[in-house]
Amino acid sequence: MAEHNELGKKGEQLAIDFLIKNDYKILEKNYRYLKAEVDIIAQKGEVLAAIEVKTRTSAYFGNPEEFVNPKKIKLLISAIDNYVVERDLDVEVRFDIIAIITNKKETKIEHLEDAFLHF
Repeated sequence: MAEHNELGKKGEQLAIDFLIKNDYKILEKNYRYLKAEVDIIAQKGEVLAAIEVKTRTSAYFGNPEEFVNPKKIKLLISAIDNYVVERDLDVEVRFDIIAIITNKKETKIEHLEDAFLHF
């Protein structure tokens, strides 16, 4: 498997561990709808969080969260809309990014709640 795929899988597992430690219930991993994929769907209280995980080995080319583009945001919105309608859920939906920088020296995890408000 390509090195960047391994880094992505490692990042998603770090994000899941982080969320569980912060009282989130993981509902789905890698939820797919048409051309969209939501890395993690989690719930905390009445809030359903659609979470995009971005993992890098350094911030040299930019912070991980800067790599979520408008096209990706549109796909995430359509996927989570389908998820909520399909399951007839009555929840508040929030879009988060978990930005991870991990290398041999350290691992830094930043959870950006309501992340798309920042774009």
